[in-house]
Amino acid sequence: MSGPEPELLWSPAAERVASCRMSQYQRWLATEKNVSTTDYRSLWQWSVTDPEGFWSSIWEYFDVLASVPASTALAADKMPGAQWFPGARLNWAENLLRHIDADGPAIISLDEDGHRSEIGRAQLVSQVATLAAQFRAMGVRPGDRIAAVLPNIAPTVVAVLAAASVGAVWSCCAPDFGLKGLLDRFTQIEPTVLIGVDGYRFNHKTVDRRALLAELQAHLPTVENTIMVRHLDSTAPLPVGVLDFAELITGDAEPRYEQVPFDHPLWILYSSGTTGLPKGIVHSHGGILLESLKANALHYDLGPTDRVFIAASTAWVVWNMLVDAMVTGATIVTYDGSPTADGPDTLFRICGKKRVTRFGTGAAYLTLCEKAGATPGEDFDLGSLRSIMSTGSPLPDSTWAWVYREIAPDVHLGSDSGGTDVATAFVGANPLQPVYTGELQGPCLGVAVEAWDAEGHPLIDEVGEMVITAPMPSMPIYFWNDPDGHRYHDAYFDTFPGVWRHGDWITVTDRGSCLIHGRSDSTINRGGVRMGSADIYQAVEALPEIADALVIGAELPDGGYHMPLFVVLHPGYDLDDALVDKIRTTIRTEVSPRHVPDEIVDVPAVPTTRTGKRLEVPIKKLIQGAPPETALNRSTVADTDALDWYIDYANAFHRSRQTQDQ
Repeated sequence: MSGPEPELLWSPAAERVASCRMSQYQRWLATEKNVSTTDYRSLWQWSVTDPEGFWSSIWEYFDVLASVPASTALAADKMPGAQWFPGARLNWAENLLRHIDADGPAIISLDEDGHRSEIGRAQLVSQVATLAAQFRAMGVRPGDRIAAVLPNIAPTVVAVLAAASVGAVWSCCAPDFGLKGLLDRFTQIEPTVLIGVDGYRFNHKTVDRRALLAELQAHLPTVENTIMVRHLDSTAPLPVGVLDFAELITGDAEPRYEQVPFDHPLWILYSSGTTGLPKGIVHSHGGILLESLKANALHYDLGPTDRVFIAASTAWVVWNMLVDAMVTGATIVTYDGSPTADGPDTLFRICGKKRVTRFGTGAAYLTLCEKAGATPGEDFDLGSLRSIMSTGSPLPDSTWAWVYREIAPDVHLGSDSGGTDVATAFVGANPLQPVYTGELQGPCLGVAVEAWDAEGHPLIDEVGEMVITAPMPSMPIYFWNDPDGHRYHDAYFDTFPGVWRHGDWITVTDRGSCLIHGRSDSTINRGGVRMGSADIYQAVEALPEIADALVIGAELPDGGYHMPLFVVLHPGYDLDDALVDKIRTTIRTEVSPRHVPDEIVDVPAVPTTRTGKRLEVPIKKLIQGAPPETALNRSTVADTDALDWYIDYANAFHRSRQTQDQ
């Protein structure tokens, strides 16, 4: 990295540093553990040098509730295969629900139409206990899977906590997924309970999903009980044999939390499915619990008086992180609707009305507000807002400045980079250091992040592959249906044995800060919601008009994102408006409305390697501006004439953008 130091945007006041929970933790370490650290950098260095000491201190400092403690924090210090807190028995949900004596609501729920509801802390505990008792009565046992197709609403939070309470394994997708996308995920895990919703709201329109739930039920033979959340109409009749969620949470059951091993599966999240079916990524009760305590209490400085609002689809891992914020006693705010339902500043209006102290969103949303000329700090009372999390993609430099100019000069803006893989951030915010334009403040505690070149040499001030050189408790315990672990190994450890390669380009500066330059693989990552190109190919190529296809999702240097779909047509067809609409509708309904391409282009051929693999990554690099000689090796291409068409396309694309900017 060359050039002058980036612009300083924010420095925490001395009193804010002294009072934050990370400083309190440092003082405790010095007093109780004889671990003296002078600043964030030295604290981080200790956390990755002594991982057993660090993670055992997190357990002790936050007084983790466990029926059986562990004798050691880390029994096998290797990747993959690390063994964290062997012998311990605990429950993630019990630890999240321990703060019932705190004041204020546990969940505040909102939708586009202004409907608002609250669930108190004692009420939440009661609903979770009652639903958990119903699950047990249905025969649900530890390890059984509960699949859900639900939006970001309070019942979804109740359901995941109840599933965890009985030791069941939770798996949730957003209700805007198509049937095939859902079956690709849920058929793998063979759920015994299916929870759906009658519909959801988006852009002031209601979307009925009752037929989808019926189709899912018909295609999942292992499902023994189906439950519906009547979110849109609480009086509508239920289908025959479908249970009413509202009735199942009504009662007075006593809380009961199954005590499970530290590495007992908590939930299954999904990879994007670039090379086939989405991989089921399994996280553990203990790993997610410790990571949640570290991230929310120390990095985000949350406590019982905070209100956390993350406007996220349940398909995005940050929804899970929203629920995890409850581990600090914070109130969470759920929202069912479009982020721009009432204009680009819709989410900031919510922040003002609900006195939100921490707001999380995708970088694309902040950029949208900037480009729309929004002035949230002037238009709304954001006096309670202390921190903002931007994630999903790199934040453009101009948007960093916009946040401090148009939202608040003293807000802590943190750009976090992590993933579904670990349900947390690898690099991101901390309350002790200043914020500079375009930079993530640094690696998170307990995360041994480095930038490596192709030979595995660490880089400073140069772009390299982001790698994690030591295990983390929230790394997946395994992939679903991967008994010998080869898919897990191939996903992260095939490039550098024993070292996690994440698939991001990163620069680690000599000051310890980081810059993320986008994905180094071909995942379609739009606004933080990942989708595999294979999902899109399966839907599009099923159309009789389409012979072949190539889809690219490219993060651009100015913070934009371009997602073209290239199609090869069968003879006798033209890419007219009707076919374009048909392709868009197919992707919207069968895959995801969030991944409808920006443009659909008729092409002569799809370039492949000599072994028949689509050249997704090289074409992506061309669109991002890389010269052809560095983007690909022509000798590996089966049809160089086909490749030349894409080089011409990329050149024309860049000329067009340059013209627009002039």
